Amino acid sequence: MFTGLSAFPLTPMNEQRIMEHEFARLVAHLAEAGVGSIGVLGSTGSYAYLSRDERARVVQLSVENAVSTPVIVGIGALRTRDVLANAERAQQAGASGVLLAPVSYQKLTDDEVFDLYATVCQSLSVPLCVYDNPGTTHFEFSDELHGRIAQLPQVRSIKIPPVNNDIEPAKERVAGLRKLIPADVTIGISGDAVAATGLNAGCDAWYSVIGGLYPRAALAITRAAQAGDVQQAKALSDALEPLWVLYREYGGSLRVAATIAEVTGKVSQPCLPQPLKTLQAGDRKRVEQVLEQLGLE
Repeated sequence: MFTGLSAFPLTPMNEQRIMEHEFARLVAHLAEAGVGSIGVLGSTGSYAYLSRDERARVVQLSVENAVSTPVIVGIGALRTRDVLANAERAQQAGASGVLLAPVSYQKLTDDEVFDLYATVCQSLSVPLCVYDNPGTTHFEFSDELHGRIAQLPQVRSIKIPPVNNDIEPAKERVAGLRKLIPADVTIGISGDAVAATGLNAGCDAWYSVIGGLYPRAALAITRAAQAGDVQQAKALSDALEPLWVLYREYGGSLRVAATIAEVTGKVSQPCLPQPLKTLQAGDRKRVEQVLEQLGLE
């Protein structure tokens, strides 16, 4: 479950409700494409903007439409009591695993983060992936802290931030972390633009935004890297450079992915929770031009 391509779909919504049929269609498409797992309620899934009941409904829809594909559910919240409640409802709905980021308004200490994971692991019957995402949580894990947390009984993967896009530093990063964690804990790369480098450097999984929209393109990169074809994986990723440029210029992947979903008719407009907005006017036209150039399916 924590290897290969884990595809993260959007949770399309307006200010009144989640667009359930659109979300179900996104999940079903990923299952049909044969992704290794489906990651819902991550940053791409806008989990921080949803109520506890809305999140529970998303999990239910995910499990129903994923069929036999494992569903990994984000359970992060500001308070530990809410994380525990999210975890319980995810497990009751049939989630195969959970994903936890140390979300907080006040900056957390290492001991506070460790205690969060230790507390949550005591209540879990499914495996957990540690979500290391300093861009949204503003908490930076040290490798030593990862090593401590990875000893907890339910921890089975670590989702690390983007690595250096040069292969040798990336290999050093992955190897350094690998030395500190148990052999049965996988390392997954996030950051679509450097995913091929991360996989070629020894990461076991790609936790992918673009995989939530174009799973076949992401699977091609993943499978090339898994087969040891370093050059093919890199070439397939390099071919998507116009898309990676959009990520860099528009502050990350969420707005770009949501705009793609809207302009291709995968979701209705608007699809992001306010005050977030998809790209408009000339910026939107630029996304359309990149899609036409790449011919993604």
